[in-house]
Amino acid sequence: MVKRKDVRVHLLHEGALIKSDLSYFYPKKNFFKAKGSVVFTQGDTLKMTCDYLEYDGNLKLAIAWGEVFLERPDMNLKTDTLYLDRLNSKAYYNSQGVILDEKSKLTSNRGIYFMDQKKYRFISNVKIENPEYDLKSQQLDYFTELNKAYFYGPTTIIGEDYDIYCEKGAYETKIQKGNFQKNAIILYNNKEIRGDSLYFENERNYAAGTNNVSIIDTLNKSVINGHYGEIFKAKDSAIITRRGIARNIIDNDSLFIHADTLIATGPDEERILRAYYGVKIFKSDLRGKSDSLHLNQKTGLIKLLKMPLSKIENRTFNISQKNGRNPILWFGRSQMSGDEIHITQDIKTKKLDSLKIIGNSWIIEKDSINDEGFNQIKGGILNGSFTNGKLKDIEILKNTEVIYYMYSDDESELIGINQTTCSRLTMVTANNQIEDITFYVSPDGDLFPEKDLPPKMNEF
Repeated sequence: MVKRKDVRVHLLHEGALIKSDLSYFYPKKNFFKAKGSVVFTQGDTLKMTCDYLEYDGNLKLAIAWGEVFLERPDMNLKTDTLYLDRLNSKAYYNSQGVILDEKSKLTSNRGIYFMDQKKYRFISNVKIENPEYDLKSQQLDYFTELNKAYFYGPTTIIGEDYDIYCEKGAYETKIQKGNFQKNAIILYNNKEIRGDSLYFENERNYAAGTNNVSIIDTLNKSVINGHYGEIFKAKDSAIITRRGIARNIIDNDSLFIHADTLIATGPDEERILRAYYGVKIFKSDLRGKSDSLHLNQKTGLIKLLKMPLSKIENRTFNISQKNGRNPILWFGRSQMSGDEIHITQDIKTKKLDSLKIIGNSWIIEKDSINDEGFNQIKGGILNGSFTNGKLKDIEILKNTEVIYYMYSDDESELIGINQTTCSRLTMVTANNQIEDITFYVSPDGDLFPEKDLPPKMNEF
């Protein structure tokens, strides 16, 4: 059958209409061939054009090739060869196909369109090109009405200011929102976010992670870990809860900060880290604990702080109980505490620079000879300085009291235990131990045999 003038060949089969310039019909086989500007329509929702088409009426299967173009209300498909299975309501191609919608261009080596579900399945070298992002995957299921993609296998999404990688996930293409699992990584605002499950919303400038979460600051080379984390890009802030651990580099060594909740705020060069509830810090040569912590990346200042006492606690606690809430540091054999502890690092060298303890400063150190003895110093304010990252010089001011064990020159015999009060003292330490003490401004001291040491001397 050949078209005559403007009248083309028409074939109608169970709701499908095929128009062509030339056609061959085989009634016994219920088989049809068409060529020349072929148009296949099914209702008002599907239209396909091609150069050649073969249609099996028994199987309800059409094979189209040569500039195939499939039109749907939601998107269009271009490919070289397309199989249209009307019986199972699907269309598929095994050569490169191109899908076009209002904004995006999607390509893949193979694809299946499930008409009833309004779903595409793209396989092998899948790419989505959009003015706002690019997506690459090995396999992707796309629901056209929902504008939602589900991907399987290595997948990358590159947006204007974010990169995402995962091996399983879902992504809403119009609003750039998704969930990502299996080796998921988000590069966002100079941070790398990892976790068992990640969530991202571009419009809200927001990302979150659940279970085994890591937030890596790529500029400051710091890491925060925990079991739940959130990043708010517009506020330059991140929060980690549930066993939070932060790692900062000080003196070519890792300083670990452990707390229930960690909050990082501010731009990268002025980052502030806050830690709350059960704070502990660890470094190869120091340890510490406090109720909360404040770290300023710009100034290099670390503050160990305690929670304020309630009115009832202030009235009922004795001095020892109140001081028991104070933050504590351990340097080698020495334990230091006070109302507040400040540690500063040199911003350029990244080495520890100074130590300051404000209010009720106290140092206790186990005596190097007597296993049951402890040398103790207390005062109002403690100032310390570091040399090559090691605590070297210490000054203690205001109402200073000292208890220390004195030995003969050869350190073989205990002479007694000295108790001295003064206005100020300085100490030199070596290998994290007190090496020398100098008293200033009318020091007043007594030497006691160990058995005659007044009980009150052990109270501080």
